[in-house]
Amino acid sequence: MTCQKLIVALSACLLLSTFVPATLAKSKRVNQKATALQPAPDAALQHVVEEAARETLEKFKDKKLQESNLAITLIDLSDPQRPLQASFRGSEPIYPASVVKMFYLVMAHQLIEDGKLKETDELRRALKDMIVDSSNDATSFVLDVITSTTSGPELTGAEWKKWAEKRNTANRYFKSLGYTGINVNQKTYCEGPYGREQMFRGSKGENRNKLTTDATARLLAEIATGRAVTPARSTAMMELMKRDYSGKSADADDQAHGFTSMGLKPGARLWSKAGWTSTTRHDAAYIELPNGRRIVLVTFTTDHSKEREIIPTVARIIIEGINKR
Repeated sequence: MTCQKLIVALSACLLLSTFVPATLAKSKRVNQKATALQPAPDAALQHVVEEAARETLEKFKDKKLQESNLAITLIDLSDPQRPLQASFRGSEPIYPASVVKMFYLVMAHQLIEDGKLKETDELRRALKDMIVDSSNDATSFVLDVITSTTSGPELTGAEWKKWAEKRNTANRYFKSLGYTGINVNQKTYCEGPYGREQMFRGSKGENRNKLTTDATARLLAEIATGRAVTPARSTAMMELMKRDYSGKSADADDQAHGFTSMGLKPGARLWSKAGWTSTTRHDAAYIELPNGRRIVLVTFTTDHSKEREIIPTVARIIIEGINKR
């Protein structure tokens, strides 16, 4: 083994030990149903989340931020044997923008692990661009690959039903794992969609993607703890979501600088997937605090996409609150 390969291998082992409990690290394959994260509701944590929601709504009341514009889920992973959860409107289905790309990432790795999908250089490039750069073109390619569908002209009859059945593959996969209240069968767009994609989405967007902050937090927590597909694949997924928020960025929508990271103090470590449109601004973040606390914090906001301070405000209040516990 060359020095370079040895360094890569050691780095991978170090990263794996960061996220994966020892009981999982010994297992090549994860039974996702059996190891599904089941955090217990916690009254003290619930108070922290509700206080964060209340203070944030009060701070932005002049901007007309209302309860219906905010959803929060917090999972405390500090004790991996006893994860705790609390949420504010956590079961409310909301258009997720690019946060849905985490779900496509997990399903792609599952299909590769099952031998149903070949892990080509082009697929690896698309998965990286989908998460690191939040590329919609890459996401379109990935969704086509994992569902064996393609965009194009309108379809009718049996051909249309067959196409729709294939495109719903992702929904069936996550339903089999116990996920509820979500819809993950659409591509992400800056413009469009057209043709069969518009037919499938619905003229009024009735079949748009939907996620809850509860479901999103569960998925990210399962990736962070090595429960998604395999420990090694979970580690690879986490590597794509690692964010360096040091320094500054001129891009207001930079995933490393424009979302939860704005509420973190130096010394914290961040892995995340953000999503934003003209009407939504969301972030799903796994955070390791300097004091050793490990949390997943998912914050969705609607109709206030230009208010960059809402998400970091939630993060600051929650981190302060859990540190006082």
